[in-house]
Amino acid sequence: MHSSICLGVLLATVPFACGDAGGRATASDSAGPTAGSVGTGTSESGSDSDSDTVTAGSDGQSAGSSTTGVPTTSDGTGTATATTGDVTTTTTTTGVSATTSDTSTSGSTTGPNCDDMGGGGDALSVIWIANSGEGTVSKIDTKTGQELGRYRTRADAGGSPSRTSVNRHGDVAVANRTGGVTMVIARKERCIDKNNDGVIQTSTGGADLLAWGEDECVGWHTALAHGDNRPVAWTSGTLNPQTCEWENLDVWTGWSDVAPGTAVVALLDGDDGTIIQQVPIPDLPQPWSGWYGFYGAAVDQESNVWLSQLQGNNPQPAWLVRVNRDDFTYDHWEVPGEGGYGMTVTAEGYVWLCGRSTRRFDPLTATWADAPLLNGGVHTGGCMGDGEGILYRGSYAQIHGIDTQTMQVVKTLDVGQPGDDHIWGVAVDFDGKVWGVPRNGTRAYKIDPGTGATELVFQGLVSAYTYSDMTGFALFNVTPG
Repeated sequence: MHSSICLGVLLATVPFACGDAGGRATASDSAGPTAGSVGTGTSESGSDSDSDTVTAGSDGQSAGSSTTGVPTTSDGTGTATATTGDVTTTTTTTGVSATTSDTSTSGSTTGPNCDDMGGGGDALSVIWIANSGEGTVSKIDTKTGQELGRYRTRADAGGSPSRTSVNRHGDVAVANRTGGVTMVIARKERCIDKNNDGVIQTSTGGADLLAWGEDECVGWHTALAHGDNRPVAWTSGTLNPQTCEWENLDVWTGWSDVAPGTAVVALLDGDDGTIIQQVPIPDLPQPWSGWYGFYGAAVDQESNVWLSQLQGNNPQPAWLVRVNRDDFTYDHWEVPGEGGYGMTVTAEGYVWLCGRSTRRFDPLTATWADAPLLNGGVHTGGCMGDGEGILYRGSYAQIHGIDTQTMQVVKTLDVGQPGDDHIWGVAVDFDGKVWGVPRNGTRAYKIDPGTGATELVFQGLVSAYTYSDMTGFALFNVTPG
């Protein structure tokens, strides 16, 4: 099935007409949420066992729970382990060749005559992981494993943040599942001295959590009074070759709690969080007795947003939806079999749904392909491409690498430790290393996909629940700078 409907409803700025190229509106009329406002929302609930419900770190695990001991990982060729604070690093060597080199970067990331990574620089050597049970997001250095900052995502601790998305500057937008999107600025020199005291007051680590409104690297918060605010994805923006600055960086999000079978997709202004446009989608199928809307989001090279609907096929197929950036119309395709939890768009332009199955959609031919089922199908969340023809996805205590053309499993990375739940979040960093984040857990793992060795174990997360583009690597591979 394929439909195209223009249903833009604007709350905060002048509405675009259908077919408008989407320049930024500048009217003063403001009927929507303002930057810095705080919403309340209701806690997420659901009767299905596959729901991603988290209430103050519940879901079978108390907030902040962990197991003791951080064993090292070895591929049998010899290891050297060092532990500093909450970070354990493991260097694996074979003869005289070490496997911890961080010199490779997949995908082109350099703008014309501009500095490295189009202005993002070291800010893109960061992974942002949501502490769902604590109501915060952690900023972790992907090279050292050091936590560089921890930030509140709402005035209360009840936002249940989950999906994160990273833009060209390394800034993060995090969606609170019980309502509201918060943006945190990655580079201190770009933060705003809100009290004009000449000093940027901001978190310096996991133990340095500032009160709401005090951290001057929290760029904006858009209150959304919706208890089903999951998907989030930055647009690519445009590079100004004179200034080497990325412009028109905006954020897609959405909610699905208005009524069963309905959803709303919204585009937020990346500078201040105001709503540029809303796109109602009134006719989503209701595949389960309980209502579940959009669970994942990712952009393509045109900054259109693709959204996945949870599971499905009982009694109706789930939908894969694309909302078009240029005119705010939307298109949809039925998903054969189940839908999926997480999703991504890879460098080839393929759209992937990752749930119990791994499904690839080709927008050019509108055709689907499936990877072989692993262990009869796995219950997991996120996935991301490496820019070199492999899609990584979680599978219980492992991460599998799937060839994006043949759909065959070509790599198996052992990740989890005793006490971990399924590997739910999967990401690739700008050194080509793969990250795995267990569901509702306290740890994050960095793995060398070439050797399978675990190079780093970060300890200190609080009921982490995420599956999205936590590093910005997926965005750069779809539209290199």
